[in-house]
Amino acid sequence: MERLQQIASQTTASAAPPPAPAHPLDPLSIAEIKAVVSVVKAKYGSGAEISFNTVTLKEPSKKSFLEWKDKNGPAPPRFAFVVLLEAGKPGVQEIVVDITNLYVTNLKHVHGVQPILTVEDLQSTEDVIRKDAGVIEQCVLSGIPATDMHKVYCDPWTIGYDERWGNSRRLQQAMMYYRSDEDDSQYSHPLDFVPIVDTETKEVIYIDIPNVRRPVSKHPHSNFYPSDAVKEHGYRTEQKPINVTQPEGVSFKMDGHVMEWSNFKFHIGFNYREGIVLSDINYNDHGNVRPIFHRMSLAEMIVPYGSPDFRHFRKHALDIGEYGAGYMTNPLALGCDCKGVIHYLDAHFADRAGDPITIKNAVCIHEEDDGILYKHSDFRDDFATTIVTRATRLVISQIFTAANYEYCIYWNFLQDGSIRLDVKLTGILNTYVANEGEKVGPWGTQVYPQVNAHNHQHMFSLRIDPRIDGDNNSVGSSDVMSSPHELGSLENPYGNGWLGKRTVYKTVSDSLTHANAETSRSWDIFNPNVLNKYSGLPVSYKIVSNQTPRLLAKENSIPSKRAPWARHAMNVVKYEEDRLYPSGVHVPQWSGDGPVGIRGWIGDGSDNIENTDVIVFHTFGISHVPAPEDFPLMPAEPITLLMRPRNFFTANPALDLIPSYAKTTSEARKSGGTEVKSQLDTASRLAFSNTSASFEGGSCCSKK
Repeated sequence: MERLQQIASQTTASAAPPPAPAHPLDPLSIAEIKAVVSVVKAKYGSGAEISFNTVTLKEPSKKSFLEWKDKNGPAPPRFAFVVLLEAGKPGVQEIVVDITNLYVTNLKHVHGVQPILTVEDLQSTEDVIRKDAGVIEQCVLSGIPATDMHKVYCDPWTIGYDERWGNSRRLQQAMMYYRSDEDDSQYSHPLDFVPIVDTETKEVIYIDIPNVRRPVSKHPHSNFYPSDAVKEHGYRTEQKPINVTQPEGVSFKMDGHVMEWSNFKFHIGFNYREGIVLSDINYNDHGNVRPIFHRMSLAEMIVPYGSPDFRHFRKHALDIGEYGAGYMTNPLALGCDCKGVIHYLDAHFADRAGDPITIKNAVCIHEEDDGILYKHSDFRDDFATTIVTRATRLVISQIFTAANYEYCIYWNFLQDGSIRLDVKLTGILNTYVANEGEKVGPWGTQVYPQVNAHNHQHMFSLRIDPRIDGDNNSVGSSDVMSSPHELGSLENPYGNGWLGKRTVYKTVSDSLTHANAETSRSWDIFNPNVLNKYSGLPVSYKIVSNQTPRLLAKENSIPSKRAPWARHAMNVVKYEEDRLYPSGVHVPQWSGDGPVGIRGWIGDGSDNIENTDVIVFHTFGISHVPAPEDFPLMPAEPITLLMRPRNFFTANPALDLIPSYAKTTSEARKSGGTEVKSQLDTASRLAFSNTSASFEGGSCCSKK
């Protein structure tokens, strides 16, 4: 299946290696990409017909990184991981390049797989389908003149898995649409057939045609750009601008890719696949620097659609593994995607020829007001005695576009030591044409005349490599439940007793658990070797995640086999290097069979995961039954989860923040308890001049 070659030393030319970055987890620089590509091209020679699919950092091992960081050891060696396609050879070439010494250290030819589809791979597909005679014929049958092929568009998707071709050819399925004008939204005019395109040969090899034909809609396009909105209904005029100002600058410090903010310190990485990667997350607890997480990222996602008709079973995009959240990321803009005082990070990749490409402003970093962090007032003096502290959060974000959908990813660091992940889903529904009067239920909803939007799920895999107060962690589920003792018993005489119960996972099999709303289930990642001196309980971080639907595709279905991690809300496996991607390294056109990814890591489920080095894969997301309100452009649908400290600190860790306002009982008594003025807020004011103010000097709760 695999042929491994070890190349001892194949130095290229006498060129000097590119300068190494300050931090071993920094993404590859443009200079490093150029050097790596040069090494690979020299290895293959000028006669080889090769194309680059992936050129990315091969992160140093956890052991070598921690020896460098915690023990003042040597800097880890700098390596790149390259995925290459060679004309005439099936599968892919996986290459590891030593960047410092400029030579190939490993080359592996992997058969029976197809690599990730890049944006570059997708961009030429429309030209292919517009020129194909079979596609033109189907467009004419659908009601589109052959002379209007420039008005025919497609969203190229990986084919998922289709047993007719397996992974013998590198394929795309083209979701077909029509635009009357280039500024129209195509999604209100889907077509009913699906061409299959060979990505490498640039040809249509087959066209899937349904038994029941559905001609293109003759209804007006459902559009959303300004000229259409003004023509249709106009714009609201009462909206006034809200400006975010930080006259003294930001509160965070950036040293390259290393962030320091409000007792947190961590590294912000970015790669072609996961997008944002957060590593080496520590918290400075009044001089005691405590590790929390070694690495966190969104490792995979699947969007399985729920229609069993036609070829819709192939619509189950594993967007991170099949296209890459990094490759699909948007360049962000001030005041639109992010608002306030912004710091940006660029992202660098290589195109098929190996030339560097840059996505400007791929990562947005800024601060936001986060409402009240804590507050208390005393009723005894009409609430004059009070303390209130407003919160600020640090936001690290990216937005990536997967054909019709946009995914807005926000990593929020909070001043109580918590980390919150917010995901917003927007963009446009994937649509399929319906005949006039056709009943599209139960698998979808008609969201516009002749537009059928199928039911689907969005399920994400959050990968967590924990170091809660050091190495050797454990994981367990935490449930609340009524007392086991009956009403009237000695132990529960009034029947009001209830308790929290932690179930510690001893083996991998124990960890394969579902969410449970009835018990308010959360999950604890904890260090059994470090106890809180007050509670006597292990220091921990709790995953509070309430949007955890079960995968609705049946077990052993193709979507279920290709995303086995999605069958459980929690999957914990023993740590090993390179256990990164739960659906495997090469996801496109994988059947889901074999011990690939998390299925292989789970094995027979007997591995010990208690008090050892573990990796947590948490599944979360939503089940989406579309509605007309989601079309033609979908309002952002929020998904959120929280990782919060429990028994980690000995008190509220945010008490060291300067309060927005505070007055003690004695201070209130001396002032007569009648006047409350803001100590910090000079910007807030009353909305209407004729409104009487009970407090002077503006809002007492606003933070400067």
